[in-house]
Amino acid sequence: MKTLILSVIGAAVFAAPALAADPAAGEGDFKRCKACHAITAEDGTDIVKGGKTGPNLFGVIGRPVGAVEDFRYGDGLVAANEAGLVWDEENLAEYITDPGAWLKSVLDDPGAKSKMTYKHKKGAEDMAAYLASLGS
Repeated sequence: MKTLILSVIGAAVFAAPALAADPAAGEGDFKRCKACHAITAEDGTDIVKGGKTGPNLFGVIGRPVGAVEDFRYGDGLVAANEAGLVWDEENLAEYITDPGAWLKSVLDDPGAKSKMTYKHKKGAEDMAAYLASLGS
């Protein structure tokens, strides 16, 4: 009987939906990103003033990888763009967790590199949800 109860509890735990991403937490975490990235709406309104080392992240979800006009991307993101990859919340969260590893995986190229050195180890799904909430 004890085994049956543990099996039912175990199945319920694995069947439970994953915790939803929290855009508010991602907004708070974005302070780490603004040293390199700004979020500027299409009409020029600054949502978050930030650096210019990285591309503007407004409307990143749904945008092809490496597609901000006049931004000089590294070879890895250029290759991802040429492969037709598009940012969604899942792959953006994976990318910001470990940019180099993500590029190596999606490009199937052990030599792929990213110019982004920062790794957002905790709450990457929250960051992606925050960026998705800003629209395009």
